[in-house]
Amino acid sequence: MSDSKLPSKIDQLVGQRLRWRRRELRLTQEQLGEKLSLTFQQVQKYEKGINRISAGRLYELSTVLDVPVLYFYDGAEDYLSLPNTHLAEDSEPGPLPQMDHEAMELISAFQKIDDEILRKSFLATIKAAARAGNNNDDD
Repeated sequence: MSDSKLPSKIDQLVGQRLRWRRRELRLTQEQLGEKLSLTFQQVQKYEKGINRISAGRLYELSTVLDVPVLYFYDGAEDYLSLPNTHLAEDSEPGPLPQMDHEAMELISAFQKIDDEILRKSFLATIKAAARAGNNNDDD
């Protein structure tokens, strides 16, 4: 198989963002598949980044999941700067974090903040706290 057939890092990111949103809405892969006339296996392959999502399908997903298309590319700059990883069909996505319930609640609440300045301030605070926590690990 040529490298162009392997999932790219952006395919992995889009798939992970799809998984996060589906879980946030508490939909199963089968339920999402039904809304899109897909099998749950196809949804699973999209989420793992094994199958690429076409522009038209991405638009359908954004409509069904009630998010803008750009939602799927959130964090792309940071993710693309990470070392390259390829997926086996049965593996989990690369170094993207797995979402627990608390993280999903945080994202859901964050997305409801309309004030852009407040959102950016909150994000800066969280990043600073994460850096401070990482620095304490070195002690």
